[in-house]
Amino acid sequence: MTIKKIGKWFLRVVLAIAGIIVVALLVTATVNQIALSKETKKIEDYGQKIDVFDGKMNIRIDGKGKETIVLLPGYGTPSPGIDFKPLINELKPDYQVVTIEPFGYGLSSQTKRERTLENVTEEIDYVLKQLKIESFILMGHSISGIYGMNYVNTYPNEVKAFVGIDTSVPNQPWPGNPTKTIDFLRYSGVLRLFTKMRPELFEYPHLTKEENEQYRMLNLKNTGNQSMRSEGIELDNSFEKVKTMTFPKSLPLLLFIDHGNAETVPTWRDLHLKQVKNATKGASFELEGGHYLHRTQSKKKVSEMKQFLND
Repeated sequence: MTIKKIGKWFLRVVLAIAGIIVVALLVTATVNQIALSKETKKIEDYGQKIDVFDGKMNIRIDGKGKETIVLLPGYGTPSPGIDFKPLINELKPDYQVVTIEPFGYGLSSQTKRERTLENVTEEIDYVLKQLKIESFILMGHSISGIYGMNYVNTYPNEVKAFVGIDTSVPNQPWPGNPTKTIDFLRYSGVLRLFTKMRPELFEYPHLTKEENEQYRMLNLKNTGNQSMRSEGIELDNSFEKVKTMTFPKSLPLLLFIDHGNAETVPTWRDLHLKQVKNATKGASFELEGGHYLHRTQSKKKVSEMKQFLND
């Protein structure tokens, strides 16, 4: 066989493999769209819908305590109302717990508003004013460390304390948002394929079987949607805007830090301790349990929070 013939044979093999991959992706994408349409009818409603600018935001309210805690999720959480369940269960006997699902999250609608730091902050405040909540403890996970910090600086008279759950901080290492990868996983149907091949990766021990199924469907529905995608792209600007921002010195500040991140992410521990040291009343706890400490360390977190707030 001549080199020319070998070259032609190799090209045919490559084109055949590429064709198989394209056909396979077309099949998974089609199956995904059909499944999404069917699953929309199976997603159970929870919370209450509030008109916010050009859309509706879903708000879950639990407990009837005199004091209110407002929960803000990490970036891309498919369903904050379900994800925060272990923490909500620990808090609701003593507090009114308000879980805000931003546009594109949980059961909230999409929005055409830009996902800027200022707009997200304004939307949180708009919701709380509609609910007539004027004084509260703000608790945020991950990226809500940035949104929460901007909130307390924009509306300094409303927040009694900030509690962070392995929160994002100014000047942290930030590789950017993998938008193209997320787009591929969402629209190709590959994410759904992963959930079928490795279901254990999408099942959480803190949820019941029914809740895990709801969370799975919301994950497939919401991951990489229009609003989340826009927010992910805008995060570069959001981090830039808070580079020199700090929490108000007089605001009580309690931060829970994941030990794993503190050991592996450069400056993670130091940047959080810097925030605590800047507060007149500040404390931090480094806990085992991963980035989602509200799933794994809810009891410990609530116990330490109560002691901190009562001291």
